[in-house]
Amino acid sequence: MTGRFTFLGSGTSRGVPMMCCDCEVCRSTDPRDHHERSSGLVEVGPTKLLIDCGPDLRHQCLNFHVTRLDAVLLTHAHIDHVDGLDDLQAITQFSRTALPFYASPATLAIVHERYRYVDELKYQADGTPRWSIPQLDYREATGPFSVAGLKVTPLPLKHGRATTLGYRIGGMAYVCDCSAIPEETYPLLEGVTDLVIDALRWRRHPTHFSIFEAEEAVRRICPQRAWFTHLCHDVLYARDQPLMQPGNTLAYDGLNFDFPI
Repeated sequence: MTGRFTFLGSGTSRGVPMMCCDCEVCRSTDPRDHHERSSGLVEVGPTKLLIDCGPDLRHQCLNFHVTRLDAVLLTHAHIDHVDGLDDLQAITQFSRTALPFYASPATLAIVHERYRYVDELKYQADGTPRWSIPQLDYREATGPFSVAGLKVTPLPLKHGRATTLGYRIGGMAYVCDCSAIPEETYPLLEGVTDLVIDALRWRRHPTHFSIFEAEEAVRRICPQRAWFTHLCHDVLYARDQPLMQPGNTLAYDGLNFDFPI
């Protein structure tokens, strides 16, 4: 059995092109240089899992015809990864089913506070769901769990001083928004065939892997293929892809690959 991963977005918090910028990358007409905020869609048979729901979610779902989901996997509560949460209302309104929404306990606490209305307005006076808001079933991702029979393993990561989660599904691991992979996480990555990994730019950054640091992690994990995401406007595809190590690919919106389950 195989699954498919699609990059709905492959960019950093400002996206590319970035507002008010006239650099070579932001002016590029190459679609491989256009990056909406990072998000991914995992499809295994009829099962569809969304990784992160940033502010570009509405456009991403329209662009890639995402009309139903079985769960959302949230990496952390930074705005560029969660601020499209309200657009999940369309998914639950048409499915008439609460959507499982997984995140770490600390991240869920932030989501409850920031999107308090989702809890407060969940039901109408007669006790029926209020479908005009997202109907979310918040669930703590504290260890491996199953969605429609598909095993999902959370991967603890360091994002500067913050802690985020990556996710492993079969032979694919999504390791985004990280500046370090804790030692205890590496065993969870053994046998990964396809690694999606944070690689902001060539120069170092305090809260994200640089491309060089991502390449070091790839050499340790030894996947068959690695896909570098969360790219900023320092990265020009036509110039920089030829500089990548064999098997490493700069991601762009709409790029997809198949992986073993």
